[in-house]
Parts: sequence; C-alpha cells; structure tokens
Amino acid sequence: MRHRPFPSPRALWRLGRRLHRPRSIRGRVTALIALLSMLLLIPSGVLAGMVARQELTNAGWLDARHAADLIAAADRVGRLSGPEVTSSVPGVDLVQVVAPGPRVIAASPAARGLPPLTSVWPSPSDPQSDVQTCAHPALGCIRISALRVTSSDDSTVVYAGGPVQGLISTGVFDALFSIQVALLISLAVWATWKITGRTLRPVEAIRAELAATNVNDLSSRVPEPNSDDEVARLARTVNSTLERLEKAKTGMDHALAQQRQFASDASHELRTPVAGLRAQLEEARLHPEDTDLDDLLGRALRDVDRLQAIITDLLLLARIGAGAPGAATREVDLSESVRMEVSRRADRLPVQLRLTPGVYVDAVDTQIARVLTNLLDNAQRHARRLVRVEVRPAGDSAELVVDDDGDGVAEADRARIFERFTRLDASRCRDRGGTGLGLAIVRDIARAHGGTIEVSASDAGGARFVLCLPLAARSGGAAPPPASHAGSGLASTR
Repeated sequence: MRHRPFPSPRALWRLGRRLHRPRSIRGRVTALIALLSMLLLIPSGVLAGMVARQELTNAGWLDARHAADLIAAADRVGRLSGPEVTSSVPGVDLVQVVAPGPRVIAASPAARGLPPLTSVWPSPSDPQSDVQTCAHPALGCIRISALRVTSSDDSTVVYAGGPVQGLISTGVFDALFSIQVALLISLAVWATWKITGRTLRPVEAIRAELAATNVNDLSSRVPEPNSDDEVARLARTVNSTLERLEKAKTGMDHALAQQRQFASDASHELRTPVAGLRAQLEEARLHPEDTDLDDLLGRALRDVDRLQAIITDLLLLARIGAGAPGAATREVDLSESVRMEVSRRADRLPVQLRLTPGVYVDAVDTQIARVLTNLLDNAQRHARRLVRVEVRPAGDSAELVVDDDGDGVAEADRARIFERFTRLDASRCRDRGGTGLGLAIVRDIARAHGGTIEVSASDAGGARFVLCLPLAARSGGAAPPPASHAGSGLASTR
C-alpha cells in the first residue's frame, strides 16, 4: 500500500495562508490597511516614546541645573543664611550646600538630615556635573546636578535635584504610547472597513441584480450610483451591455421565429407538388391501362419544375441571407442590363422602357437580372394592359421602377408582401406557378447590395415597385437629364 508523504512545512504554511486569507475585497483591503498601519505606527510610536522620554529627561536635568545655578548665585553673593535653603524650581526639592570635607552646611527640608546626596565633587576646570544615583534607599533613584560655587580650592558645592519621575521610571509612559498606537491602528481599520463597505455597496447591488437576471428576461438594469467613479462607470457599462444583449436577444428571437415560420412554409410549399406528383404516380400504378403516359409525364414534369424552382429559390435565399451579395461585384450599367434582360423575354404584354443611360451600380449582374426577372414576372402576372420599367438616377442612388396597371397592393399589405411564401388573396386566385419567394428574393438582394425595395401605388392604377441601389463612382450622382435628352429612351418590346 502506497502512503502519501506528509506535507512539508512550506506546504502547510501555504495552506494556512490560503485558509486565513480574507475572501472579500473589503476584508483584504482592511487587512492590508491594518498591516500597513502596524508597520508604520508601531515603529513611529516606539520612536516617539523614546524621543518624548528623552525630552522629559532633558527637561529634568535642565530644572536641576537651573536650581543649582540659582542656589550657587545666592551663595556667591552671601544671601544664604542659616542651614535651610529653599528651591524655587518646581520638581527640584532636594538641595544641599556641601563644604569640603564633605560637610553639609545647608539643606532643603526634603534633604535635611541626609548625608551628601552624592560623592561627586566637580573640579575647577569642570564646575558642573550631572549625576543619577540610587545610593539612598529612602529616596530611590535621584537626579542631581552638582555645581561648584567658585573656582577656589575651598569652594562649596551645590547639589540640586529630585527623584526620577515615576512616569519615566515605570512602564506607564510606554503603556500610554502603546495605547495611543493601538487606538490609531483600530481607528484606521474601522475607517477602512466602513469606507470600503460603503464604496463596494453598489458593487454588491450590481452583483445581486445580475444574479437575478436570466436569459429569458434581459429588461432589468443594475442601479447606477450618482457619481463618476469606477463603480458608476462599471454600472453604466453593465447596463449598456444588458441593453445590447436585450436587443440581440430580441433580434435572435425574431430571426428564430422567422426561421421557424420559413421552415413551416417551405415544408408546406414543397409538400404540395410532392403530394400531387405522388398521387399521379400512384394512380398510374393502380390503373396502368387507363393512364395516358404522355399526359402523366407532362404533369409530373410540371410538378418537378415547380419543386426545382422552389429549391433553387431557397438556395439563392440561403446564399444572400447573410447580408452580402455572396459573389464578386462589378460596375453594372443598370439601363443596359434592363434592356438586355427585357429583350430575352417573351411576355404576354409589351414592356415600356424609360432608361437613362450611364446609370452604374456596384452589383452582381446575375442577381440584378434576377431582381428584374422577379419584378417583371410579378407585373406580368397582375397587369391588365401595361408594364413599364424605368431606370433613373436619384441623388446618390439609382432607381429601378416597375409599374403595372393591375389591382395594386393595399397599403396594409405593403410591408408583408416581401415576406417569404406570402401571397395576397388576389394573387392566390390568379397565381400561375409562382414559388412565393420572388419578392423575398428581391428584398434580400437589395439589402445585400446596400439598397432598398418599396412598393406603392402606380400612376397607372396598379402597383409600383422601386428598387434603390447606391450609385457607383462612375455615375457620380448626376441629376437625371431632361426627357428630351438624346440618352433617354421610351420603347416597347415583347
């Protein structure tokens, strides 16, 4: 049996660090501020305590020296009388005037009856000395300034001082600075915790709102703080993203709905000729002796032609459905393309042409021909006596206009007439084999070329289809010439 090795100390340290590391940003920032505060304030507090203690010590020595100077000056002028002296400096209550011997000749009430406070005897070259001694158990540790009154050999010496302050000699002074540092660190941690919490409160609100948002409903928005900081910009960015996602979802839902409807309509349109073809073949199989083979083959081929036309149109729609022409474009003379396409047709009604020469567009010529074919088929299917095609520039665009004098298109139906497999009631009763995809193909080709297709009422009483495409650079967006211009033409053809 294989035993796993015991984790190394380094691994245990990493595990402990991972377990004790705060998980929230608020906790991490607070821990960082606490660490920085300790790194900065603790050494600063220790240094400040040392400086303050030194200043108090120096102040004590200065007081002792000042008192010794005053007593020595009074002794020099003979103002000391009697065995008692009094110090006028606060905190300096131990004063002795000592003659060589040593012999105490005068003392303050606090030093009365005591032997000389120290054995230090300043020399004439160094008349003043500072001494700290603990030789007197009754007094504890004291600080004494010893000052020689004169430079003569029999000069007296003044001892002036007092006990070491309890604030300095005990740990109270250090405790005060420790409490101060601890309070400052606690204040920094508390302020950081509060400020970070208030700063991150909008982030928590954004998180909660996003957690409640689901893919089926993207209409909700996160709250935006009334500021211009990073959190407010984050909230605005999140709301902008949600808005774009909502629009994209709406578009996708619409596209999926259209795709489902298209699949349903396509299956219906394909099922009809397939069902007719199957019925004819099954009838011929059941009654071969009563079947006219030529008639059967003719009807079957017509159904096959309809199937092939539907499938071809579906494939074309799939190629141009991505919003691009799907093939290399080139400059196409729209008027010449219309003239050539109309000359190939054999329609039941003559087509009147009004063509302005030199109208060029960047397009796929075969697809432009398909647009014209579909529009002419639609016009020939519904017209009574007139079909007219016009090509003209209009600003920065080229317009291809197809008019007829049929029943026209009701205003309520003009938007949906370009949907796939859409037939109006009038067209259903007069349909002659259309696939229901002709105008949808026109619309998709126009969009793929950056153009539009619209339907309105014709001045001939029927429908007017207007295809608008961007002009190529060669056309230059010139205004259309007058009707009498040599380049314009009005012709009829079959």
